[in-house]
Amino acid sequence: MEFRVEKDSMGEVQVPADAYYGASTQRAVENFPISQLRFGRGFIWALGLIKGSAAEVSGRQGHLDQDMADAIRVAADEVMDGRHDEQFVLDIFQTGSGTSTNTNANEVIAGRATEILGGETGSRLVHPNDDVNFGQSSNDVIPTAIHVAAVAAIREDLMPALAGLAGSLEAKAAEFEDVVKSGRTHLMDATPVTLGQEFGGWAAQVRKAIDRLENVLPELEELALGGTAVGTGINAPSGFAAAVIGLMAESTGFAFTEAGNHFEAQGSKDAVVMASGVLKTIATSLFKIANDIRFLGSGPTSGIAEIRIPELQPGSSIMPGKVNPVMSEMLMQVAAQVVGNDATVTWSGANGNFELNVMMPVMAHNLLESIGLLAAASRTFATRCVDGIEANSERVRELLERNAVVVTALNPHIGYDNGARIVKEAAATGRSIRELVLEAGLMTSEELDSALDLKKMTEGGIS
Repeated sequence: MEFRVEKDSMGEVQVPADAYYGASTQRAVENFPISQLRFGRGFIWALGLIKGSAAEVSGRQGHLDQDMADAIRVAADEVMDGRHDEQFVLDIFQTGSGTSTNTNANEVIAGRATEILGGETGSRLVHPNDDVNFGQSSNDVIPTAIHVAAVAAIREDLMPALAGLAGSLEAKAAEFEDVVKSGRTHLMDATPVTLGQEFGGWAAQVRKAIDRLENVLPELEELALGGTAVGTGINAPSGFAAAVIGLMAESTGFAFTEAGNHFEAQGSKDAVVMASGVLKTIATSLFKIANDIRFLGSGPTSGIAEIRIPELQPGSSIMPGKVNPVMSEMLMQVAAQVVGNDATVTWSGANGNFELNVMMPVMAHNLLESIGLLAAASRTFATRCVDGIEANSERVRELLERNAVVVTALNPHIGYDNGARIVKEAAATGRSIRELVLEAGLMTSEELDSALDLKKMTEGGIS
């Protein structure tokens, strides 16, 4: 590899000759060889949006030469489009403010803008700090980028994915509305429900997940930009941040606003913790749905087997013909990962010391990973599992006919104690509830026909 020599306040550094970034980024590369984790596309896009919008406002307000501002805008747009992702080389586990990554963005954009203006790479014709970072600090840029990237990912990826999953579950709820089956509580037989009611309950969980995301978005759309170093706004011209945020809102269509209190916005990351908590709640919902579906499809001969899930791949390297609920297992593992990510975000959020949180890079990574995982898993689960589920009507009827708990519908007529006695006798003798009630003279045949209408039991009230 060929190198060039760059200088910064700490001395000379060898930088790859073809890199747009400079000495500060290279120092961070050498300081943090911790993992293979890097900031993802959404976060880099957010940095480009911030830097380009800031340059445009700086040019309009006369803080930067217009040609320079235009070159920075073009370079930042290229960063937004993903044309320089290979230049973002830093590990997630770095300085807790994310200063290294903000510097990485400044240097890449400055290097490319220098090239656009005809300057030599490394010449700093466009300065990463004085020009690209004008009116900003890592301490307000990084929290802003976290919020911007999260809002975009939630609105454009996760919410549509959840809406698709909810739609798939709702379609199955309508398809199975007349399939009466045994309900279950404590994993034990309970009074009848319809398969459609079960799917409808899951669909409602997913719809509520979307509502919860809507509720958290206003806090994420409030941005820290303008607080600069410690929340006071030092070195940011009056009205600069508001203009930059307004431009960002206009270009994205998202309702971004400036933070009402910059000390809260930089000293804490409570909005991120809250958003992660919502993602954990969504993961919990999806785990329950996936688990229910795999249990209802268990078997096919010695399990519940009330539904048939799509057969997607061989399930065993030793047992021929075995097929497993792989989509449910995938979704359950994603849920587990999101719960773990939330624990990290929560602990990181607690470590906001005085005027700055110093665990932002890992918070950003985990929050955005959770959003992406939940979106991809929801889409896949909907199309490769839910859409192909079929009701096993014969098995549903078989299990329902053996369910002695239907005696619950007779409570208003024969009383709880008589019902309990009948259930125990039915279990001991194998005789039917109907036969034992008639034998005891507790109800007539006509009364039993009405009270033991299984479909009516799923509709509430007294038969």
